[in-house]
Amino acid sequence: VQLQASGGGLVQAGDSLRLACVGSGRTLSAYPVGWFRRAPGKERESVAAISWNGDSTHYEPFVRGRFTIHRDNAKNAVYLQMNRLEAEDTAVYYCNRLLDWHSRAPFGSWGQGTLVTVSS
Repeated sequence: VQLQASGGGLVQAGDSLRLACVGSGRTLSAYPVGWFRRAPGKERESVAAISWNGDSTHYEPFVRGRFTIHRDNAKNAVYLQMNRLEAEDTAVYYCNRLLDWHSRAPFGSWGQGTLVTVSS
């Protein structure tokens, strides 16, 4: 399954954005999915994850309470609602399938990602 992230843009600190991850080729509904990001000069890091049916979610401490991940399997899509954005959230955001829920390790090729720029 190929995943394409979209929805990024240039916003001000405190604003909101919603990112979308849409799968093509095969159904995304059988897989847990994670959002990741790579800030300038930094390694790619996990942001949030959601189980295949949406019953379980995981957030990294630096986004907990501000970001919400959810999915719509009927639309073969996973979303990341980002509120109260901070300059430190500036990064290219990617989505990927996860190997399993226990490890939450990314599994599959990386797409181009979508750039989020937050001005302070």
